[in-house]
Amino acid sequence: MMNKNLYGHILKVLKSGKRFDGRGLTDYRKISVETGVTKTAEGSALVRIGETEVMAGVKLEVSKPYPDTPDKGTIIVGAELLPLSSPEFETGPPGIKAIELARVVDRGVRESGFLDFKKMCIEEGEKVWTALIDVCSMNDAGNLMDACYLAAFAALKDVRLPKFDGEKLDYKEKTSKKLPLSADDPISVTVVKIGEHILIDPTIEEGKVIDARITVNSKKDGTLCALQKGEETPLMPEEIVEMVDLAVEKSKELRGAIK
Repeated sequence: MMNKNLYGHILKVLKSGKRFDGRGLTDYRKISVETGVTKTAEGSALVRIGETEVMAGVKLEVSKPYPDTPDKGTIIVGAELLPLSSPEFETGPPGIKAIELARVVDRGVRESGFLDFKKMCIEEGEKVWTALIDVCSMNDAGNLMDACYLAAFAALKDVRLPKFDGEKLDYKEKTSKKLPLSADDPISVTVVKIGEHILIDPTIEEGKVIDARITVNSKKDGTLCALQKGEETPLMPEEIVEMVDLAVEKSKELRGAIK
């Protein structure tokens, strides 16, 4: 249930064009991306957006392709909201929030064509590469949606394939080969509505009083790849256009954070 006192207080602040931390409504907090943060994964990244911190890792397997896509590799995305990152998260099976985070990351990568699944085929009908993408929250200070996608995106770009002789994988020896990634660099940006105000990168407090949100995945040229609507309040067509345009513009900022 929404805290009406918090909602009213945040609305009052937003009317001034500023937020609790002094940012404008369409300003991100400081963004940092560090790759190669663990040796046990083929690719990894640590993303910080303000005090929000997310780690992502990519493991590669050689598996049998799905019957309907015998010449394509695939991805499997999982999201874990660790209890140490927020008092609201508990141990146990993934909750609704974790499931949605994983689906948004999966859809952004899959629908954008960021990974060329056909080039992940080793032997049609028999062997393909499967990328297992895991994202974990280290600290939730708001806007996990953007942080999780950006961490997965950076981890995929960091991947080096393990040695494979056609029969056996050697995870101890990484090759110089990378995943077949598109140069379009699709990025997801979440835009939220609180009252009449449109903003990005909500803090943990703002996240508790969101009326509506849209996560937009777009390529460098502005092509839209995927959309995810959240919360119960409906949006007018002109509001959707405004939010999508803002997301496409701000994606340049996140894209620029990847070195």
